Amino acid sequence: METADNLKQIVKEKYNEIARQGKEQNESSCCGSGGCSTEVYNIMSDDYTRLKGYNADADLGLGCGMPTEFAQIKKGDTVIDLGSGAGNDCFVARAITGEEGKIIGVDFSEPMIEKARANAEKLRYNNVEFRYGDIEKIPITANRAEVVVSNCVLNLAPDKNQVFKEIIRVLKPEGHFCVSDIVLEGELPSDLRKSIEMYAGCVAGAVQKEEYLAIISAAGFKNVKVLKEKDIQIPDDILSKYLPKAELEHFKKGTTGILSITVYGEKPKECCGPDCCK
Repeated sequence: METADNLKQIVKEKYNEIARQGKEQNESSCCGSGGCSTEVYNIMSDDYTRLKGYNADADLGLGCGMPTEFAQIKKGDTVIDLGSGAGNDCFVARAITGEEGKIIGVDFSEPMIEKARANAEKLRYNNVEFRYGDIEKIPITANRAEVVVSNCVLNLAPDKNQVFKEIIRVLKPEGHFCVSDIVLEGELPSDLRKSIEMYAGCVAGAVQKEEYLAIISAAGFKNVKVLKEKDIQIPDDILSKYLPKAELEHFKKGTTGILSITVYGEKPKECCGPDCCK
């Protein structure tokens, strides 16, 4: 079994590869730069092109929802994007906050940070910055932001409890988060669960929907709501790389669901963190 540090390193290497080529290259190759995990991402991704602030250079097709669309961002807000990639959600958020706001993207792939910074420079966005860091230890001071967003990144973190504790720490009192992520209903076959490729593709790292929501509540959030939910169907040509034919057919006939959910939650007014705002 891979350790947490090993999983992080493997995911980082995958995303470094993805950052070095564009969305079209990822989509046109057999399984993208990161193996079949990238192909899974292309299946999950939503169409951002209609959103104000969309920038094609920042869209690598790696998400599983559009959290910024539901995040109730307001003009002048400070917004943190966890797993900011090439900057897609940051630039959409900036279109809402305006020049009065502040956008901080956090990512642990240095090539992604470089790509995002280059995009912000081209757009001349002086109120958008990108920081290198681990979302299990967000490099931002406490009570900093009105809004935290993330798009199909949190379930790549081995310690999801710690991630949500960090989210509540960096939010201002009465601030809120809105994240899109992959969750499960039922158990994945063991071969899928063990696959590093599928982990990096945001499937094998997913937890049960009920467990995911329980982690959020345990961190101290209130008014937790699932705002959007959709089924993710992984094609047979991908599944067959990991499952024998008989097991593939059994999986398809079973009750396991792979879901993309967009979740919202609020930090209470009186809250000093997950240990005292239950």
